[in-house]
Amino acid sequence: MIQTDVIIVGGGPAGSACAWRLRQNNVNCLILDQHSFPRFKPCAGWITPEVLQDLDFRISDYPHGFTTFTSFQVTIRKFKFRLPTHQHAIRRYEFDDWLLHRAGVPIHEHTVKSIAQGEDGYVIDGEYFGKFLVGAGGTHCPVYRTLFKTVSPMVKESLVVAQEEEFLYPYTDPRCQLWFLENGLPGYAWYVPKANGYVNVGIGGKAEQLKAKGDTLKNHWNLLVEKLDRLGLVRGHTYKPSGHSYYQRQNLPEIRRDNAFIVGDAAGLATLDMGEGIGPAIRSGLLAAEAIVRNTDYSVASIPKYSLPSLLRPRFGRSSS
Repeated sequence: MIQTDVIIVGGGPAGSACAWRLRQNNVNCLILDQHSFPRFKPCAGWITPEVLQDLDFRISDYPHGFTTFTSFQVTIRKFKFRLPTHQHAIRRYEFDDWLLHRAGVPIHEHTVKSIAQGEDGYVIDGEYFGKFLVGAGGTHCPVYRTLFKTVSPMVKESLVVAQEEEFLYPYTDPRCQLWFLENGLPGYAWYVPKANGYVNVGIGGKAEQLKAKGDTLKNHWNLLVEKLDRLGLVRGHTYKPSGHSYYQRQNLPEIRRDNAFIVGDAAGLATLDMGEGIGPAIRSGLLAAEAIVRNTDYSVASIPKYSLPSLLRPRFGRSSS
């Protein structure tokens, strides 16, 4: 049996950030993930200046494509405006792999099937033992499902369903565009041009509200495709979108039980206005690591529930050079 101090289930941004901080403090840990990296991950790939600060991230050290936006083109129903901001975009296929290996800890490709808690720690599938356990496996995290679901059930009204696609396309419009509440959608759609000729387009909405209206996300996806063609943003592309889901910010009764923690989407931390997940995931991973290192309480109360204040905040923090 492989033994370590901390087992982290999930190699996405939350798990990688947790491992990175643990290693900085000389705490032994390993990451289990069911996929080999790099792996496909549907996501608009929006990261804030706070993410760069949290990760001590220098853009000049990043070996992949990185895009910076100084404004967003925003439409709320029929009201259109330009929102000055300072935000970034990456491809999750590249970013997650880079972040995972930057953590510098052992990575095991393993699908977690069973979790047993004993007096001294946690046993995963009879193969791995850790004194601490961190669930960073996303919306369907096995740590959440096994240890937290009954005591901290997710609020179904907070479930967001999404469809999106990222693809190579010779775009001519470099602006990031966001459309809120169009055609009765309880959510928003986006067009995000990225470095090296990639474009990410997608749409997300509250599942329960769509269901109550007898509406479907597929219907709104088709409307988005028509809009992209009409605006000349994407034409002649054969779409193959991927679906996924996540929970917006929850107030879960328990996010730590004994020496088990849940972070990122496993704890339902996406922001309430923009569904931003990467920043809250990374911050929660760091907070869990610090609780383990310092033997202190674990709380996500310091993580913002909304993205808008960050969008409006002037550029700050570490130089990008």
